[in-house]
Amino acid sequence: MQGIILAGGFGKRLAPLTSEVPKPLLPVGGKPILVRQIEWLRGHGITDIILAVGYLRQKVFEAVGDGRRFGVRIFYSVEEEPLGTGGAVKNASLFITEDPVVVVNGDVLTNIPVDKMVEALGDAEGAIALVPLRSPYGIVEFDSGGFITRFREKPLLDGFFINAGVYVLRRRVLQELPDRGNIEETLFPRLAQQRRLRAVVFRDVFWRSVDSLKDLEEVDRFFAGNNGN
Repeated sequence: MQGIILAGGFGKRLAPLTSEVPKPLLPVGGKPILVRQIEWLRGHGITDIILAVGYLRQKVFEAVGDGRRFGVRIFYSVEEEPLGTGGAVKNASLFITEDPVVVVNGDVLTNIPVDKMVEALGDAEGAIALVPLRSPYGIVEFDSGGFITRFREKPLLDGFFINAGVYVLRRRVLQELPDRGNIEETLFPRLAQQRRLRAVVFRDVFWRSVDSLKDLEEVDRFFAGNNGN
């Protein structure tokens, strides 16, 4: 299999940290997000990786190069202007020679087993990894008498799942992607309506999306507390 990491387009969300470094290169536990993603994909036998880059792309070139020192081969799909996640994948599809392909958002850290997604794909055109929704706030529980009984810090919300930003797609479906626009708003709703898109639920995996400075701090503490692993 091959992998596409959507490394471009995330740079301006964590200003001022990302004014000179794109978000995928921010360190967590002493190692850039992007490097952790590369190592995760390599651990699942994916050694050809395409980086869809735009914002501060020269920094990415300098940081990971051709991928040789990480045990992979890296190719670059350059966006002169933001194309959205769908346009970025379509732009990168020129490099795709294998089927299926794994697509990962550039701000996601996870240990999701990609092979399980490929197994679940079956005859569908795509599969999306889903993880339980975690409350962004602490929860306060109280009894019928109005007395507080427990505080729960950001619990998982039973029965609710979110898009984990990890996809497995058939090569043939890439031609249906828009030249510009987000895959989550264009291709996926259409595939879902046609019953061509599978959900693959992962409950006991590590998954974090780095969308804010607080997210970055939490993930950094997690990896630091696990000796950088």
